[in-house]
Amino acid sequence: MILGVHDGHDAGAVLIDGDRIFAVNEERLNRIKKYRGFPELSIKKVLEMAGASPEDVEVIAIAGIFRKQKRLIELEENLKSILGPDFKRKVLFVEHHLAHSASAYYTSGWRDAVVLSIDAAGDGLSSSVYIARDGEMIRIAQSTYLDSLGDFYASVTELLGFKPMRHEGKVMSLAAYGKPTYDLSSIIELNGLTFENHLKVVGIEATRKLAELFNYPLRHAKEIATQMKHGKLDGKLQRKAIEIAASAQAHLEKLVEELGLNLKGYSLPVAYAGGVAQNVKANAVLRHVFGDEDLWVFPAMDDGGLAFGAAVFVKAQFERLDGKWRPFKLEHVYLGPEYSSEEIESVLKEEGFEYAEVTDIPGFVADALLDGKLVGLFQGRMEFGPRALGNRSILADPRDEGVKERLNVALKRDVFQPFAPSVLWEKAGEYLEDLNGRPNEFMTMSYTATEEFRKLAPAVVHVDGTTRPQAVRKESNELYYSVIKEFNKKAGIGAVLNTSFNMHGEPIVCSPRDALETFRKAGLDLLVMDGFVVISSK
Repeated sequence: MILGVHDGHDAGAVLIDGDRIFAVNEERLNRIKKYRGFPELSIKKVLEMAGASPEDVEVIAIAGIFRKQKRLIELEENLKSILGPDFKRKVLFVEHHLAHSASAYYTSGWRDAVVLSIDAAGDGLSSSVYIARDGEMIRIAQSTYLDSLGDFYASVTELLGFKPMRHEGKVMSLAAYGKPTYDLSSIIELNGLTFENHLKVVGIEATRKLAELFNYPLRHAKEIATQMKHGKLDGKLQRKAIEIAASAQAHLEKLVEELGLNLKGYSLPVAYAGGVAQNVKANAVLRHVFGDEDLWVFPAMDDGGLAFGAAVFVKAQFERLDGKWRPFKLEHVYLGPEYSSEEIESVLKEEGFEYAEVTDIPGFVADALLDGKLVGLFQGRMEFGPRALGNRSILADPRDEGVKERLNVALKRDVFQPFAPSVLWEKAGEYLEDLNGRPNEFMTMSYTATEEFRKLAPAVVHVDGTTRPQAVRKESNELYYSVIKEFNKKAGIGAVLNTSFNMHGEPIVCSPRDALETFRKAGLDLLVMDGFVVISSK
């Protein structure tokens, strides 16, 4: 039994027991978004889910090399308090980028691959390239924290008044509203398989330097961002912000494409993780280089996936020692906590909600969507990673463009951010223009929507004609597949709008109590929890 631990930004824990995997991030349990610190609740939760005790843990795989004495002592004290006085003999540290890369390679299903990780920084590096063969990973290139593509994009995020290391997706969304007008090759370039930062500074210093270069009023950035959040996109400074976002996004895509073309020479598929792998538009560029079948983006690609990466790396090394390593393909990410009907009903009664039992959930939800209702769907094990994929989701009719405004107001979202669809697996080819193989199940990739899909589902197609779908297979999530199938029968479209079940700035809901609280705050019309339909609070 291997316990993966990430103590730091977006902390979490993973427990691997043979073929069983249990994973959860601390934010889902303590309700602090992107929680930075020790994942005490996560460790206890994965042990509980597995029905295991601390003594059952044979190896503790810790992501990241701890160099600060105070932090290392705190980590050891925390581990000791949960896992007992003998914990130290079980500990193996796994370097940050190795953990990212391992999360991608050891879940790709491939024996041989190029493995890529790109983020802001971790353990002194910001990117790594490995060649992986027969379970062994050999690093062939790297970029230091100073030459960081992720930090470049984070600095642009901060420049535009958003939170760096959290709101990069907003910059990507905003970019679609404008055209790139600045050549940013003098800021950061690719040199072979590594990046080169010509600014020679990172963090807030880089942000200040960018403000000078763009002549952008950093002191007013948050005010401008707030205005854009509420829909003001046509002012002089707002237009400039959009041009900067478009230029940064175009430059990121250009560098990722160049890197992809340089990696193409190895004639191997690519497994990819790290914070920059959250950029679905850049991922699509990489997919165009390698094809649908030869690019795998690990679904928990950000630091929230580090505990997973550390655990699967250690597992693979022990299997290699025993001559038992075999490629493994991650089929789904429903790896988190689940709650019984009894637990759900108990909370409903305790919290004083009106509810009824329903037997035909797919038919009920499809009818509710047809009636224009906003429906919370809470079922089974919670998703691992940043995306809700049908178990902790809010659903709406994708044909109704007006639903976007309702959701933005209800969830307090930025109006320029797009919504995504969940589509029937067999319909993906009809709806996605540039699909040439297996569709994406994890919302890690952007596609160009077909003309038909743009007309049918305007609420889930971005202003630039792209969409970020989840293709749903019956084998992966039978209930959710049946909901979309039933909606297809009644509405003539095999897709629903799917957004994560949370208020803006809060983590995705985990427990029934979290779901009820968000249902109440957002003023959703209905909440389906297991076999219960929640209508309102008394």
